[in-house]
Amino acid sequence: MTSTFHGLETARRAMTTQQTALYTTGHNIANANTQGYTRQRVNFSATEPMPPASLNAPRIPGQIGTGVEAGSVQRVQEHFLNVQYHGESAKAGYWDSVYTSLEKMEDIMNEPTEDGINQTLDRFWNSLQDLNANPQDSGARAVVRQNGIAVAEVFNYTADSLKAIQRDIKADINTTTNQVNSLLQQINEINKQVSSMEPHGYLPNDLYDERDRLIDELSAIANIQIEKEPSGGQAKSSAEGSFTIYLADGDGNQITKLVDGANHDFRQMQIQYDSEDRTAPVSAMTLAWDNGAWVDGEALDGPINDLSFLDSPGKMKGLVAAYGHTENGEVRGTYPDMLTELDLMVTTFVEAFNEVHEAGWTLNDIRNEEKGEPISFFTFAEPTANKSGASQLLQISDEIKNSLNHIAAAAPTGNPAIAFAGDGSNALALANVKDLPLDFGGNDTNVQSFYQSIIGDMAVATNEANRMKNNSAALRDNIDHRRQSVSSVSLDEEMTNMIQFQHAYNAAARNITTIDEMLDRIINGMGIVGR
Repeated sequence: MTSTFHGLETARRAMTTQQTALYTTGHNIANANTQGYTRQRVNFSATEPMPPASLNAPRIPGQIGTGVEAGSVQRVQEHFLNVQYHGESAKAGYWDSVYTSLEKMEDIMNEPTEDGINQTLDRFWNSLQDLNANPQDSGARAVVRQNGIAVAEVFNYTADSLKAIQRDIKADINTTTNQVNSLLQQINEINKQVSSMEPHGYLPNDLYDERDRLIDELSAIANIQIEKEPSGGQAKSSAEGSFTIYLADGDGNQITKLVDGANHDFRQMQIQYDSEDRTAPVSAMTLAWDNGAWVDGEALDGPINDLSFLDSPGKMKGLVAAYGHTENGEVRGTYPDMLTELDLMVTTFVEAFNEVHEAGWTLNDIRNEEKGEPISFFTFAEPTANKSGASQLLQISDEIKNSLNHIAAAAPTGNPAIAFAGDGSNALALANVKDLPLDFGGNDTNVQSFYQSIIGDMAVATNEANRMKNNSAALRDNIDHRRQSVSSVSLDEEMTNMIQFQHAYNAAARNITTIDEMLDRIINGMGIVGR
């Protein structure tokens, strides 16, 4: 025989379980607009039927169900989509930072416009041709000098602006480094909380959500891989455990461990630069365990002290690739490369231009009827080492700045070789420097073509970065849309569930009423015949 009160317990369990489901539905509705929240569901499971298999089991037609219980409150999530999202988020973060740096560079180069280097050089060449026609005209000479100053200033401004953006990128690198360290620390703290709760049979879903949100943020900075560490104890099968996070390269190969979920430790990142100069390239990245000791910036526990993290796509790689880093003794990077190209262009152009100018005769030479000390048209504010900083230091010489007579517009002729004031042939030769094939680091071309190749390469790189940024962002957003379709809260669905659970709750309550009437009949109605 079953218990007289069996039905009451079955209905009570139904009411309690439906009530739990209603509370969970209310929690979902309350967090419908919470960033990173994953909807939750109650896993219903039938309680153990009666009677159990035993020697003294009562003889009844079969086992009778004892109701339902809330087995667990679990997040609704597709982990495979999370893995896909992290990979695409890293790519999107990388290409976004690359495109942003190139876009800023395009704004600085300002081509093609009236104020760019190309048009400034064109005005300079044209003024030299005008001087060829009027070599004695002080106005034409003044225009040449002023356009020469403009050439120097446009290179100075361009180099200064590029270095200013470099400094901004350096600040962004340092900020991102602090962000990474903060994220790793927060993830490690959540790992500790999760591992302290799961062994007691709890599923800390809201902690899972916060950890996933932090990991999503970290995945945009660098490519990562996640391994789960079980908590042990009485942890449920759906418990997610602590996360061990690895820095990974573009192919998914692990580079190093960032968070140790088993030992509840994490690494701290530190960026090292070649020198204290504000635009000195990145030389290494140091990673050390938070529990490890630091002495003069060096970690004692065998840190990574190289640039292998540049194999990991993400925002950090894009920033360092733009800012510049030292690799095999060479400085590489988008902005250092552009500055190097400009310095090469300036030094090569100035060397050729000054050679022609020094061979010509100034008005003072003509008056004295003999060639004086050669005068350079362009010079540098201070000596340049290996052409470094030439575009930032370019200026016209003090002799040209102080006197128009020092512009060598004439070329010597006759025997003995002597020039005359009305001769402007050297000014024409100076104007023709733009068409001379010069050696730009092994490439023989003229000044204009070399500069056009610089701008062309930049435009191609920017267009490619923009295309990859849009593609990777579209893939990331598409995967995120699929994640949200599984995990986000649908108010329509929650309202439907609310009605479903409400009716189930009401039905269980009605069942108790019915059983109560039955018991009333048994208790108060039976055994009173004949009274």
